[in-house]
Amino acid sequence: MCLGLPMTIIETDGRSALCEYSNQQRRVSVILLPEPSVGSKVLVCIDTAVRLLDDDEARLIAQALDALHAILNGEDYDRFFADLIDHEPQLPKHLR
Repeated sequence: MCLGLPMTIIETDGRSALCEYSNQQRRVSVILLPEPSVGSKVLVCIDTAVRLLDDDEARLIAQALDALHAILNGEDYDRFFADLIDHEPQLPKHLR
């Protein structure tokens, strides 16, 4: 299983990009993206940017990863899922 990281492109030459997530930088391939640009949020799996993310999606993925880190360290994680607490589960639109 591979976890994707929501990273921000800091610099790019069109084929690779220096990206940052959680104060760590990594050079990744961006050849799968149509036009990678500085400041874009991307989902990175195995040092390859596989798709562009909007700001909200990148934030949600980062929060889920932060929650996983909290769980593994025995810390409280409810704050990462405030939008889910006290709500009934809902089917996605395409399944309703």
